[in-house]
Amino acid sequence: MRLILTTASLVLALPLAALAQFAANRPASASPDAASASSQADGASLAYTCRGCHGIAGYKNAYPSYRVPKLVGQSEVYLRNALNEYRQGKRQHPTMQAQAQSFSEADINAIAAYLASLKSK
Repeated sequence: MRLILTTASLVLALPLAALAQFAANRPASASPDAASASSQADGASLAYTCRGCHGIAGYKNAYPSYRVPKLVGQSEVYLRNALNEYRQGKRQHPTMQAQAQSFSEADINAIAAYLASLKSK
């Protein structure tokens, strides 16, 4: 059982470490237009791992069993609030709390803006 928990921890921790390193090494933007373009690109890059659970039609969490919500088509305000609530511990889900805690406020804004800009199919 210990090996399974350790493997599961590594599977969850590696993407988080990569995201944290990406966020720490991003250059600052020089102009508002550059900031907007950079934010959109950052949002796309940061939201990449979200697709692992939220981008699969009909995906269910193993335990407890529930459907994982789709993110595409959600409002920017909802997405921003949800990530902030996970980060603050107001929403309870260990993976989502760890993900949200690895993001800065700017990261959360970029992710929410990017996901809200996508159209559901």
